[in-house]
Amino acid sequence: MKIELKQIIPGPLPAPLVTASQIWGKDLTLKEGQSILAYAPSGKGKSTLLHILYGLRNDFKGSFSLSNSLSGEQTFEDWQEWRSQKLSILFQDLRLFPHLTARENLDLLPVLSPHAPPVEEWGERLEVSALLDQKISTLSLGQRQRIALIRCLRKPFRWLFLDEPFSHLDRPNTELAVRLIEEVRQKNGAGLILTSLQEISPLVCDRSIQL
Repeated sequence: MKIELKQIIPGPLPAPLVTASQIWGKDLTLKEGQSILAYAPSGKGKSTLLHILYGLRNDFKGSFSLSNSLSGEQTFEDWQEWRSQKLSILFQDLRLFPHLTARENLDLLPVLSPHAPPVEEWGERLEVSALLDQKISTLSLGQRQRIALIRCLRKPFRWLFLDEPFSHLDRPNTELAVRLIEEVRQKNGAGLILTSLQEISPLVCDRSIQL
């Protein structure tokens, strides 16, 4: 499932940022199964890129396609199907429900991957199993980030979008997260787009692109 970008330019992005970018305003093909690091300082559109590819924003020029299906020609139901079966995202702001427990947030997924074990197993691997029955509002940002990561890995996907996924994690927890991400991605045979402030990431990618 390849992604093809054709001269994508977000509406509010200033022209100098487009000129300097290796993604905005360019033709770019992301191959099936490929892992991509998209890096840039804050304010250059890293979250915007992932939100566009996830179908949450349409305020852009140009076009893109997933498996040769143009995004602009897809219906609401088509996007629902893509997000249910083919795309998964870890939002930078995590988008967890604070009044629900961690377990309840994880149970909200309508479709689970056949590779997903009971939540306790991945909770144990990321050292949050003891927190599953606590409300999200009581957890630290690092704990919330690990719960949100478990959520996005538990659904089916052919492309995984991770928006600064290690921003609230120390080195030991980052290493645990990297191992789980790579293991699940390989089982899904999926591609990855990871955003970062820096050109170097704890999760080694096939290709680095400056946004």
